[in-house]
Amino acid sequence: MSSSLVLVANAGDSSISTFRVTDAGLERLAVTAGTTGCSNFAVDVDRGLVYASVKADDDNPDAGILTLALDRETGALTPLSRVALPGGAMNYLSLTRQGSVLLGAAYSGGYGIVCAVGDDGVVSAPTAEVRFPRLHSVLASGDGRHAYFVSLETDLIAQYALGDDLSLSALDPATADAPAGSGPRHLAFSDDERTVYVLTEFTGEVLRFRRDPASGILDFVDATPAHDPSEKLRHSVIDEDPRENHYVWGADIHLTDGVVWASERTASTLAALRIDADGSLSAPTGFAATEEQPRGFAVSDDRALLVAAGERSTTVSLYRVDGADLHLQGRYETGRGANWVRFA
Repeated sequence: MSSSLVLVANAGDSSISTFRVTDAGLERLAVTAGTTGCSNFAVDVDRGLVYASVKADDDNPDAGILTLALDRETGALTPLSRVALPGGAMNYLSLTRQGSVLLGAAYSGGYGIVCAVGDDGVVSAPTAEVRFPRLHSVLASGDGRHAYFVSLETDLIAQYALGDDLSLSALDPATADAPAGSGPRHLAFSDDERTVYVLTEFTGEVLRFRRDPASGILDFVDATPAHDPSEKLRHSVIDEDPRENHYVWGADIHLTDGVVWASERTASTLAALRIDADGSLSAPTGFAATEEQPRGFAVSDDRALLVAAGERSTTVSLYRVDGADLHLQGRYETGRGANWVRFA
């Protein structure tokens, strides 16, 4: 196994756990408190910096983004700076342009942001903002030229050119539509970035969009179910309880070599969908039971390992990836409400 670190946000405890990956599994090095309500973060591995979305607390009237320094030996995270977000906390943060730009999407606030990041890790006030109902995620292309914001409520991906001055200019068309009522949530690029895969929350499907690398424009192609049919889950209805109603509840998506992985929270499964030569997806080869209510999971850089967290669990599961199969290596204590995972 690799010698990387794994960070896990425990929203119920307002903490982030740091694990080391060893030949024996995961070794918990530290648990850093004080990350109020943190449910997502972005990691700049090269600079050893972590950018965590935090909610308002007794000392801070506004939500914000907290910059923390990661000690790779002890696993400790030390706060360095904080930028306030009066519009509300981010549900998703991602980095681009070698860590010099931070993107964010706010679900409750219904806005997305672009921020500059200084050499010292200080995050600027937003240089650009966009507004769509219930934005759930945002990623930039590998070259940092295009940014994609996903709106769960309005079933679309807003597509932009990201300028040198960190402005956002809408592409033509300005949005790529997802199927009505599907609830697009998280997205992932194919290795060549000619395909974008989007997991839907309400239908539990992986949507496939064709991407023009030059223009950045997305075109919807097709959808492949990514939830277990034996569970007989029903189409979700916005603002209704998925568990109580036995609804589909898609969450997170990541790629390994030749496989798209997708989590579903009601049945607590990870689905494996093989990627065909043309970028299309085969029906899931199987569904691995995992931590209860798996909102977040992550894949190691070498794509050999997968770590999954569960919102209704206090442990994380470590798997060895073997094609479209997962082999459980162990389960490890982390904290309450674990919902975001990243390798570092």
